[in-house]
Amino acid sequence: MGRTVRARSPISICGSSADVWLHRVVTQPELARRLGIRDAVIIGLGSMLGAGVFAAFSPAARVAGAGLLIGLAVAALVACCNATASAQLAAQYPTSGGTYIYGRERLGPWWGFLAGWGFVIGKTASCAAMALTFAAYVAPAGWEKPIAVAAVIILAAVNYYGVTRTAGLAKIIVALVLATLALVVTASLGGATGESVESWNLLVGGWYGVLQSAGLLFFAFAGYARIATMGEEVREPERTIPRAILTALTLVVLIYLVVGVSILIALGPAGVAGSRAPLAAAVDAAGWVWASPLVRVGAAVAALGALLALIAGVSRTTLAMARHDDLPRWLAAVHDRHQVPHHADFAIAGLVSVLILLTDLRGAIGFSSFGVLLYYLIANVAAYTQSPEQRRFPRVLQIIGMIGCAILVVTLPLNAVIGGTLIFVVGMIYRAIRLRVKQSPPT
Repeated sequence: MGRTVRARSPISICGSSADVWLHRVVTQPELARRLGIRDAVIIGLGSMLGAGVFAAFSPAARVAGAGLLIGLAVAALVACCNATASAQLAAQYPTSGGTYIYGRERLGPWWGFLAGWGFVIGKTASCAAMALTFAAYVAPAGWEKPIAVAAVIILAAVNYYGVTRTAGLAKIIVALVLATLALVVTASLGGATGESVESWNLLVGGWYGVLQSAGLLFFAFAGYARIATMGEEVREPERTIPRAILTALTLVVLIYLVVGVSILIALGPAGVAGSRAPLAAAVDAAGWVWASPLVRVGAAVAALGALLALIAGVSRTTLAMARHDDLPRWLAAVHDRHQVPHHADFAIAGLVSVLILLTDLRGAIGFSSFGVLLYYLIANVAAYTQSPEQRRFPRVLQIIGMIGCAILVVTLPLNAVIGGTLIFVVGMIYRAIRLRVKQSPPT
């Protein structure tokens, strides 16, 4: 089966210069609808948990101390508003591409392009960061980058052989990660040695620090966008996608809250801020030294799960952009047998591998947050324009989402704001040149 789109072709009548536009039907290959709500929720959990729970608490604690708990609540509120916008739009537009498609349909091609560009660039950087995180936990010294590249290539191959295998592997990864987090929480609460809760100063970094921690922690919630990009791969997408997004997000908020409080109790705010691996440090501080290797393996598995979901999500948005000529048409190919966007999968894998080899990507998380927040800002604007019969949630949630995304963007670290802005300018110049070339008459 294929998806049908209408394109317009000019014909000349009686040699006149006037053009009459006729509609022609173009059939494009579709992805296979194999996933149910449980699969979609698991893929969303796999994307979110690896990016956040093992990586985001330490930088958030550096800027906000114990105030990261307030930042977590702010990030969760903004993510919830964004999730309702994505769920509402996905019910109306059950196709691959997420906010790239929503922006095009509701606001215009330029808005869609900006959303898609932010998603692809931001999540490509996230892929590289997750691969390096995985390698940091499992690779011998000096072998981190080759191991990271190998992980990217292997997971691109998993995606190539079908999304059902992606979903199946994600289930295993999520189960292992949840078991690891249960171990961390049990150890932290059972052998706490950090500062007493009464000594925590929630505003030690001021409100700017709290908001910056919210922007960093928001990065940990962004995985539910992966569910929204799977509109062509889930059964009953109008029903499945909204339920899967809200279910996955609710579960992750609860997990982050329990883990965040636990490691703060075990290490204190300064201990969390000063540790490169705060969950492993919390277990060590509790005297459960035997469990530290298990936690490190769990962290590596979590990063692998996030990388798996991210590669698949970025390739689907790349597919949607290529279908609309915002990226080269070569990337729109769908494999005849496996029914996956194989050209986009391998292009993303290649780009991520280059980034891993050339960069340490310490600033990539900030750039990624910048792109993802603008992506959701556009999603909220698009959802705000939907008619009452298409609306599942009140408009006030989209207003809160718009304001929240804008605030978190401007309170990110300055280098992330400047670098992210430059990346978006490059994207706009690229599209303007491409449109100019496309519209130029043949010579």
